[in-house]
Amino acid sequence: MIKTDYYVVLAGGVGAAKFIEGLVTVVNPSQLIIIINTGDDIELFGLKICPDIDIITYTLAGLVDKQKGWGYQEETFNCLNILKRFYNEGWFNTGDKDLATHIYRTDLFKQGYNKTEVTKKITKNLGVKAHLIPMCNEDVQTYIETDVGTMHFEEYYIKYQCKPKVKNIIYQGIESANLPEIIPQYFKNAKKVIICPSNPIVSIGTILNVPGYREYLKQVKKKVYGISPIIQGATIKGPADKLMESLGLDVSCVGVAKYYREFLGHFVIDLKDWEQAEEIKKMGVKTSCFDTIMDSLKKKKELAQFIINL
Repeated sequence: MIKTDYYVVLAGGVGAAKFIEGLVTVVNPSQLIIIINTGDDIELFGLKICPDIDIITYTLAGLVDKQKGWGYQEETFNCLNILKRFYNEGWFNTGDKDLATHIYRTDLFKQGYNKTEVTKKITKNLGVKAHLIPMCNEDVQTYIETDVGTMHFEEYYIKYQCKPKVKNIIYQGIESANLPEIIPQYFKNAKKVIICPSNPIVSIGTILNVPGYREYLKQVKKKVYGISPIIQGATIKGPADKLMESLGLDVSCVGVAKYYREFLGHFVIDLKDWEQAEEIKKMGVKTSCFDTIMDSLKKKKELAQFIINL
């Protein structure tokens, strides 16, 4: 029997990791079911790399480089410097400790483990108490169609620094993706379903495009709580604004609310956007204002506590 004293969290990227870092200070980590975007997954140097899973894993394990927001702290890049002689993927900055994770993951895949099983082994090994679940076990990769060609999201984000003009977003393999069987029960029995302040298009949006997620979220709409990653028409980090614009969405907290509106019960926007709260409320979404800029552990904790208390 599934317990009901837990929270389901939809997550992806640095914004999610920051929020979750605060969340584990106000609830027991074992109470968290974290469903993570795997559309950023990529294979480089013959290795399976899962950037969003790793960012959240390292954060919860207390290993993440807090300055960068990703990778291991006190990292070295000796192996990468040699790999650059053999590959053209030197733009992807994976350090020596990080490479150990990718080697272990790739080996487990070769042994026949699926992505959920691999993630469980890695998180257990690193002492993570929260339950991290990939959005699906199938291979889904997000590609960005731009004015200079179509490229993997990681390449667009890191190599090209989000500069090319975005024409379309492609979730390659999404039609073959399957909702993990346990997810509907998790949604049904959770105290709250929390959507992190992640990129709504290529973090949360990728999860939502796996068949089944939207439908089951609609069924628990009253307990779905979202946090806007857009403040005064801009992002704290990342290309969410450019990607929203490419889809014809208003780059604002209102635009994010419209993107989520079919399953969004509650929405938290930044204090600076308080004037837009009424417009969101007209969609039938309960709206609250709070300081959502997580530039210290104290503010991460305060935001998490606010969401829990709502």
